[in-house]
Amino acid sequence: MARLLTGWLAIAALSMPLMAFAADNVNLPKTITSTSHAPGSAGHSQTVAIGNLLQNEYGTSVRIMPSSNDVAFMNLVRSGRVELCTCPSAAYFAQEGVLMFSGPEWGPQQLRVLAMSVANVGMGMVAAGDVGITEPADLKGKRVASIRGGDSQNLGAEAVLAFGGLTWDDVERVEFPSYIKTLEGILNDQVDAAFVMTITSTTQQIASSSRGIKWPYMDPNDEEAWARAQDVAPYLQPKKVTLGAGISKEEPWHGSSYPYPIILGSDSLDYELASSMIRVLIEDYDLYKDSAPGTSGYALENQNLTWVMPFHQAVVDYYKERGAWTDEMQANQDHLLERETVLQQAWKDYVGSTDAEGDAFKSGWMKARATALESAGFKAVF
Repeated sequence: MARLLTGWLAIAALSMPLMAFAADNVNLPKTITSTSHAPGSAGHSQTVAIGNLLQNEYGTSVRIMPSSNDVAFMNLVRSGRVELCTCPSAAYFAQEGVLMFSGPEWGPQQLRVLAMSVANVGMGMVAAGDVGITEPADLKGKRVASIRGGDSQNLGAEAVLAFGGLTWDDVERVEFPSYIKTLEGILNDQVDAAFVMTITSTTQQIASSSRGIKWPYMDPNDEEAWARAQDVAPYLQPKKVTLGAGISKEEPWHGSSYPYPIILGSDSLDYELASSMIRVLIEDYDLYKDSAPGTSGYALENQNLTWVMPFHQAVVDYYKERGAWTDEMQANQDHLLERETVLQQAWKDYVGSTDAEGDAFKSGWMKARATALESAGFKAVF
């Protein structure tokens, strides 16, 4: 409760000056409740910045309920305790009903994206500069970090390995208890590479250490390599990164990234709220773009409207209104909603036909899921 109050007060305490212009056709409630990562994270800072804009321009307060892990995010959304989530990529796993969401208490969720931040940062493999890694294929035989229980990061690392034509069997997999520990492992010469966000502070320590830093080049034009990577992690995408340790506009890194955070709600999110939020995020962009690290990523040109999760219908209607919604985008949206229908039915059928528990339940679900998707003409993934 204290952390919730702290988040709310943080919004109220910010002092962005009132602006004369705001988005049209916005009708927001007096209070919106959202969840994000804990204070100090990019997601929390962005939620505070957007909340400050809503307070100053529209008189709407945003109460933030910080979440400590991926399951906690989805618990708050599913229970209706929050309307919005400033979510990590784990929301995609929830949509698909995989990994930590494959157990009997979960299954595939029905989520709807409003907007995403795709800033100039990357999410990819960082390597020590003293082991000769210049591209993902060079990771063969090297020590690569994984995280105990860290499905998101481990899948990202696996995707980068796949880009180089490798699997975990081609490297020495070294397990760590946490994300930061993987990077400390590079500093301590316990490991040679780890999956990381380019602006994580520890990467600066790696860059200034005796080992040095290297970001393996991922050719954005290598379609076969990207197909391999996206077969593992469909949400990963090519990115010219200009912000990070040893990275700049003058010396960018051609690597990988994915949206973080993703602003979303459940499929039952109120249409008017969703419509108002997307108008604010796009039309008031200049009012908040510099207010927190990563908020520049919400620019219209940064929105990936053919991504791997469906958009709220209010968002689709808004982009149609602007003339920014194409037939390709609609085809992708229809494809994703059809996939969701298949997943929902497969889950219903599986739960009604099994008494399995624990790992046996998860294993059975993943087989049933793959069968249902492939029978309907979809890629199973995972």
